[in-house]
Amino acid sequence: MRTDKDTAPSRSSAATAGLVILLLTVALLVFSEHGYRATVSGLELFFEIVLPSLLPFFILSDMLLATGVVHALGVFFEPLMRPLFNVPGVGSFVFSMGLAAGYPMDAVLTAKFRRQGLCTKVEAERLLAFSNMADPLFLFGAVAVGMFGAPALGAGLALAHYAGGIGVGLLYRFYGRTSDPPAATPPRHRGRLVQRALDELYRARLEDGRPMGRVVNEAIAESVSTLFMIMSFIVLFAVLLRLLQVAGLLAVLAAPFAAVFRTWGWPPALAIPAVKGLFEIDLGAAAAAAAHTGLLPRLMLVSGIVAWSGFSVHGQVASVIQDTDISLKPYFAARFLHAVLAALLTPLFVGGALAVVGGYSLPAMAVPDFLTTASPGTMAADGFHVALVLASLSLVSMLGAAAVVAVVRGARVVWFHGAR
Repeated sequence: MRTDKDTAPSRSSAATAGLVILLLTVALLVFSEHGYRATVSGLELFFEIVLPSLLPFFILSDMLLATGVVHALGVFFEPLMRPLFNVPGVGSFVFSMGLAAGYPMDAVLTAKFRRQGLCTKVEAERLLAFSNMADPLFLFGAVAVGMFGAPALGAGLALAHYAGGIGVGLLYRFYGRTSDPPAATPPRHRGRLVQRALDELYRARLEDGRPMGRVVNEAIAESVSTLFMIMSFIVLFAVLLRLLQVAGLLAVLAAPFAAVFRTWGWPPALAIPAVKGLFEIDLGAAAAAAAHTGLLPRLMLVSGIVAWSGFSVHGQVASVIQDTDISLKPYFAARFLHAVLAALLTPLFVGGALAVVGGYSLPAMAVPDFLTTASPGTMAADGFHVALVLASLSLVSMLGAAAVVAVVRGARVVWFHGAR
């Protein structure tokens, strides 16, 4: 596919890019010790957090796609995803896996769907716009507990983040409606929903045709390759931020943010964390949480940073979709819109969550090193409670989604017969 990235650069942009890379190389040579420390910290982040949390999802998502399970889910959720977000039913898999694993899981799946013709170019851009979200473990564990030391803040931050993302999806359903051709999907016969889903699963499995051993091997190889690309971006931006900091350029970049924050009544001390969050989500969120300012501005800034997700994640997304025709312009606009919505919703949801949850939290969600310090009996009991809570939430979510699908399908049938 021909993409926006295939266009030849201008002479000025080529010269600028070369000069910037040369300056960064010289800075890395001058501040080699800082570059080494930043590289080590980036590698620790990848091997301790990113790799264990993403690798299983990457492998299983490839296997689910090859076995046709994703296609079957698309049949079930088409009546829900199409009216709400104007995307095919398989978009529900991208949305749910994006929530479970965080970025850039959604981009990986969206690119695969586009290559296989499961969605149009515009539908892929809509999917990428609203499914790019942080996973709950990051919001509850890393942000609420690790950065703020307040587990009760997790529910409010998560609600603001996910409500903002769904709001982006509802707005983006109107994006590209006049220029979006229908996806080239095979005709589906009428019949019961379960039977059609099973037929779609079997058809997709026949079209793939690979034996399961080959499916597993290729899923592992592709997943590891993608993850090491992600690792490279994490290290690159960790080094870049460290070089900007030691060279004194972060303060220069923070000056416009400080001026804007003053007009909002926010302390200028949040300008440096905002610049860090512009580039990298973890460093920016941690710096904002540690700033010596009021709690509400820090929470709103962290919500905006997590929703924006940083140039590091944007680079990962760009690399994943680089061999498709998906444009990044609507993606960047959606990230900015999500950041604004999440920040504005934070005061509303954090206040409500604190009123409902208060200071209650399970030990496994309240202490960062709970698994290494608690007694085996306490760990087993609390692990059972966590599993019970998560299982209950999953069951309620599936029942709620099934109810919504049934209502939407019924409304469409009534409307169709009434129109006739």
